[in-house]
Amino acid sequence: MKNSVITGTGCYIPTIVQENTKFSDHQFLNEDGTPFPSTNDRIIEKFKSITGIEERRYATKDLSASDLAFFAAEKAIADANVNPEEIDYIILAHNFGDVKRPGTQGDMLPSIATRVKHRLQIENPNCVAYDILFGCPGWVEGVIQAQAFIKAGIAKKALVIGAETLSRVVDDRDRDSMIFSDGAGACIVEATERQGSGVLSHATQTFAKEEAYYLFSGKSYDTSSDPEKVYIKMLGRKIYEFSLTNVPLAMKIALDKSGVPINELKKIFIHQANEKMDEAIVKRFYKLFDKEAPEGVMPMNIHKLGNSSVATIPTLLDLVLNGQIEDQEVAKGDVVIFASVGAGMNINAVVYKF
Repeated sequence: MKNSVITGTGCYIPTIVQENTKFSDHQFLNEDGTPFPSTNDRIIEKFKSITGIEERRYATKDLSASDLAFFAAEKAIADANVNPEEIDYIILAHNFGDVKRPGTQGDMLPSIATRVKHRLQIENPNCVAYDILFGCPGWVEGVIQAQAFIKAGIAKKALVIGAETLSRVVDDRDRDSMIFSDGAGACIVEATERQGSGVLSHATQTFAKEEAYYLFSGKSYDTSSDPEKVYIKMLGRKIYEFSLTNVPLAMKIALDKSGVPINELKKIFIHQANEKMDEAIVKRFYKLFDKEAPEGVMPMNIHKLGNSSVATIPTLLDLVLNGQIEDQEVAKGDVVIFASVGAGMNINAVVYKF
């Protein structure tokens, strides 16, 4: 049976650097529109201590999510040295489409994947392009779907992309706006006859009975603003508690399926959502095996890039593979986990061997 390997990666990191100090003059409000009692300096200090974010990247006004996706895709295709006409699927994860102006509805017609195929000038009509709306775990789910197509024998090559411009869907009156950023990451997934490498196993879950609206679209906290404009909102405490309880369990399911012992796991590429939360998730994951998390097992780039949703893991992977994250590398034969959590609430994990 064919297996699925990542043969090329690429990312696009936007050029506008938004440091924490840029939020010093923001007027943060409570949900009911009343002023937040703490000073901005105190808010920013606490924010950094919890999330680890020092700065984030924003796309220039002339670029949309599909542009960022195209740039990352070009790099992944070049890295894999594949002919774009031989790509069977373009699977593009995002959540808001091409947002032109803050607070406005994203443009998703045609699909963002189709826009990327158009920019790549792929003529082959059998190259199928479609979008995934799966919250922050979208790129990981795209890899899972690419693997399913390959195992089913209906694809040999897939381009999987995660792209987002979250800076255009945040409410600048909401403290949570400091978390989010823009970016894109991509990879080529190809069929191989070699066994024992590539995607070894996965786990995916959706919790919706109570958790569906932990992340949602809502009005600005500024009660005088246009009520027709909507922004990303989240129940931070509930998401934190949910993630700490459920993500480690999903990671364990995936690792158990793979048959790989915990001591052979080299790295965990986890969605860059919140440094303290990610550290706690990894710690709890290892405790499920009565182990302590090894130092350096979790590469991080949230400090400089923030939370770009579907783009965090493919961007982090590309940077590590290209030696751009200090003291982090992977070698042939290394086993890693990709793990994410996000709107839905969705969770997934992939065990992968290089």
